[in-house]
Amino acid sequence: MGSCIICGSSVDGRVCELHEEDVVFEFRGTQPDELTPNRYYRGTVDGYAEFGIFVDIGDSVTGLLHKSELDQRLDSMDLEPGETIFVQVQNVRDNGNVDLGWSIRQEKSRFRGALIDDPDAEQELLDEEEDEAEEQAEETEDIGEPEPVESTTEEAEPEETDESTEAEESVDESEPETEETEDSAPEFEQATVDQLDDLVGNRVRLEGEIETARQTSGPTVFELRDETGTVECAAFEEAGVRAYPEVDEGDIVRIEGEVERRRGDLQVETEALVILTDDERDAVTERMEEAVVQRARPAEFEALTEDPAVEAVAEPIRDAATAIRRAIIEGRPIVVRHAGNADGYAASSAIERATLPLIRDEHGAGEAEYHYFDRRPLEGSVYDMNDATKDITTMLQNRDRHGETLPLFVFVGAGGSAESIDGFDLLDTYDARRVVVDERTIEEGVAEAVDILVSPTLEGDYETSATVLGATVGAHVNPDVREELGHLPAVSFWEDTPDQYTALAAETGYDADDTRKLREAVALEAFYQSYEDKRELISDLLFADEAEDPVGLAEHISEQFRERIETEIETAEANLEERTVDDETILVLDTESYTHQYEFPPEPLLLDELFRRHRDEAGALIGVGTDEAYIRSQTGVDVRAVAERAGDEAPGAAVDVRGARDGRIEFLSGERDAAREALIDALADELAALQTA
Repeated sequence: MGSCIICGSSVDGRVCELHEEDVVFEFRGTQPDELTPNRYYRGTVDGYAEFGIFVDIGDSVTGLLHKSELDQRLDSMDLEPGETIFVQVQNVRDNGNVDLGWSIRQEKSRFRGALIDDPDAEQELLDEEEDEAEEQAEETEDIGEPEPVESTTEEAEPEETDESTEAEESVDESEPETEETEDSAPEFEQATVDQLDDLVGNRVRLEGEIETARQTSGPTVFELRDETGTVECAAFEEAGVRAYPEVDEGDIVRIEGEVERRRGDLQVETEALVILTDDERDAVTERMEEAVVQRARPAEFEALTEDPAVEAVAEPIRDAATAIRRAIIEGRPIVVRHAGNADGYAASSAIERATLPLIRDEHGAGEAEYHYFDRRPLEGSVYDMNDATKDITTMLQNRDRHGETLPLFVFVGAGGSAESIDGFDLLDTYDARRVVVDERTIEEGVAEAVDILVSPTLEGDYETSATVLGATVGAHVNPDVREELGHLPAVSFWEDTPDQYTALAAETGYDADDTRKLREAVALEAFYQSYEDKRELISDLLFADEAEDPVGLAEHISEQFRERIETEIETAEANLEERTVDDETILVLDTESYTHQYEFPPEPLLLDELFRRHRDEAGALIGVGTDEAYIRSQTGVDVRAVAERAGDEAPGAAVDVRGARDGRIEFLSGERDAAREALIDALADELAALQTA
């Protein structure tokens, strides 16, 4: 038994349970499971990520201080690598990940005591006790060393003789032998990153690209990527001083050093680093390019089921899958931007489902999947300057603060309209690669603004869904999840689901009623918190455990969907206006007056359902709100032509297309009445022109 260092009560150890949170510990263990949850520990900042701060607890264990645990925004934290902070160990997971919390005490003096947490010791030591022990050890060493005896006679001083001269000459003659010994050190062995696991303790030569360079309180750490993987290379100039300041991210270099393990991870202790130029640089770049493309490219194309629309874009699908797989290999974050509807969510979730296991395999479990993959819904299907500016800002912050490489952007069910081109051009300014997977007609200029484009409409008169394409891309990103994606295409069709996808869903264990419930549940959840990806919730909906109930959660949410949309449809139908212009019948709904603002369903979804129920009565439906209108038709109305004609008729309304493929047109709210009438007339003219054609 001992006494608590705070209150003096009897206790096993050095602190009682009541006062354990008043003590800060210094960790001397080597394994995460040796930490004690709920204790406060002294740590040092190791680095930043988008989702939090990595903190070293002792010399061998690193934990994550998630941004949600901070008392201020992550981007406002003024902490440098190597800086001391105090954190609480909240949880040690089975996989070794350590969850940390922020301590409001950020000075050691604010704790009521300090202990050493050494798993090899019988009990914790006070900091002061350890200091005293070290002092006693030093004193003992000093006492044990004999005092040097000073000579008091001249005879004790050696005289310079010919013999001593000969001895000095003998020493000089031995110097070449020392040089030969140094020269005989093992030469550097040419190696690649994937070979380093078997070369620990050896001196190696690596060639590749500098991914990141970060300065710690000690060495400068360069992350080197070659054609087989990445490894950290530590170069020490002086504590906290940048080694090789001329080396920057993107440089092709040769590094020589010794392979070591640090906290279980491989690291190269750098002895020399040289920037390669001209032919040497080109040779390394070409070798890396060929190797990564070969590794990333899917072996062959195989559709989920027979589908001419998908087979028409077999090579672009392989190209898209290659780009995603390559980003994973290179440690490049992937940002998926998708339409904010059920089709967009299902399509992007298919790619997410395929990508996350590969990220875990490549970069480890834990928070890696959140660091290297982000799914962000769009308001509609347009990627505008507002979206692009937000992405660029986040991208540059991550690059400058955390050394993150520029991401690969994948647009799913979005990006095919001309309104997205300015956003793509802004990304291109920073050389961020862009992949578009879109099922609808691709407008002029889009193909030139992106790197990879997947759309059957470029190959012929095909109709499909974004999820059909997204699931097929996902199956080629990761063939291991192919069977898990089989039901998703059927989820994406609101009506007239192709027979082959109904059959494929049935093979996966989902009947038509199941896929309907999933579609409606995802549509409802897509509306709420529409700017959040809702990763776990959407995954739970779309990929439930079939052995239990594949649509248990979805069924409950689907019931809410039906109740809410039926209420809105009933109100809308009671206030539908039927207009006949030049023998063309158009249904008009005043969405400003007869829909609930900021409530489910959103106007586009409501108008879709309303038109499906009444399209036999009219050629088109237009919903007119405060400063925008949505057009629905079944004859391929050219929304841009409608907006142009309406603009000529109501020049003061500033009529403009906001999203042609979404049927969305904007105007000035002060000219709403004029814009409304002009749009109805222009829509009737367009319908008549289509009838004539």
